[in-house]
Amino acid sequence: MTDPGSPEPETRACSPSVATAASMAPQQLFRALVSAQWVAEALRAPRAGQPLQLLDASWYLPKLGRDARREFEERHIPGAAFFDIDQCSDRTSPYDHMLPSAAHFAEYAGRLGVGAATHVVVYDASDQGLYSAPRVWWMFRAFGHRAVSLLDGGLRHWLRLGLPLSSGKSRPEPAEFRAALDPAFIKTYEDIKENLESRRFQVVDARAAGRFRGTEPEPRDGIEPGHIPGTVNIPFTDFLTKEGLEKSPEEIHRLFQDKKVDLSQPLVATCGSGVTACHVALGAYLCGKPDVAIYDGSWVEWYMRAQPEEVISEGRGKTH
Repeated sequence: MTDPGSPEPETRACSPSVATAASMAPQQLFRALVSAQWVAEALRAPRAGQPLQLLDASWYLPKLGRDARREFEERHIPGAAFFDIDQCSDRTSPYDHMLPSAAHFAEYAGRLGVGAATHVVVYDASDQGLYSAPRVWWMFRAFGHRAVSLLDGGLRHWLRLGLPLSSGKSRPEPAEFRAALDPAFIKTYEDIKENLESRRFQVVDARAAGRFRGTEPEPRDGIEPGHIPGTVNIPFTDFLTKEGLEKSPEEIHRLFQDKKVDLSQPLVATCGSGVTACHVALGAYLCGKPDVAIYDGSWVEWYMRAQPEEVISEGRGKTH
C-alpha cells in the first residue's frame, strides 16, 4: 500500500512519447486520482507530515431536485467537509459560480481545514461517479495549491465497496491558507471571441452531444442549445467507465486523438457553466498535459453575449 502522505507524482501517465509531445517530460505531476482503498487506509492511519482533508463538492443542476448539502449531512466520507461551489464564487457575476477572488477562496478553503501543507481529496455524490468534483480540483490548482487529488469513482464507488460513512454537519479545524490566482488557468469571453479568428487554441466542449448540436434543451431558462464556432465535442461522461471510474490515460489519449485534438497544442475547455469542462482538463492532465484553461463563463455567457451567427445550432439558435 502506498504511503498515504507521500506526494508522489501521477502514476497513471501516458506513454513517454505523449508526455514529451506535451513538453511535460521534465515535470512530475501530483497524482490527480486516488483510489477509495487509498483514502480508507489514509483515514485509518493518518500521517503527521501531510494532513489530509476530504471535501465533498457535490453540486447539481436545479432541475434534478437534489439538495447536496442535506445529502452530505445524511451521509459522507468520515472527516469530509462540504465545499459549496455556489458559495465559493463571485456572487456579483450574472453567471453561475464564476471563480471567486483569491482572498475569498483562501478564506473559504481555510475555513474548511485546508492549509498550505494539506493534501486535499475532492469527491462528489453524483450518479456519474464524478461530476462537479473536478471543478474544485481545478480551482485549487488555479489558486496555486498543487497537493490536490480526486477520489476515483466518487461516493458512488465508495458506497459500492461498503466503506465507512459518517453523518451530521462537519466541523473542520480552521487553517491558514493563501491563494494566488494563475491567470493561465482561465479564458474569458474576449479570449474565446478573439480565437474565432486567430485559432490560437483548440476548444473542447464537455456538454452532452444533443446540447452541443442544438437538438436537446439547455437546463437553464432563456438559454438555447448549440455551440461556439470551431469547437469539438467530447461529453464529460466519455472520460468515465460505466462504473463511474476514470478511464485509463491510454483510453483518454485515444479519445482526444479520435476527435483530432492535439495535446501538444494549446487547449481550452468549455461546457454549460464551467463545471464539467474540468473533466477535459483532468483527462488531459492524466495524459501529461496540465495546462488546459477553462472558459469560466462557458455556454451561458457565450449565448447571452454572442452575435446570432456565433451560435452554431441545428435547432433554433439565437435569433436576436
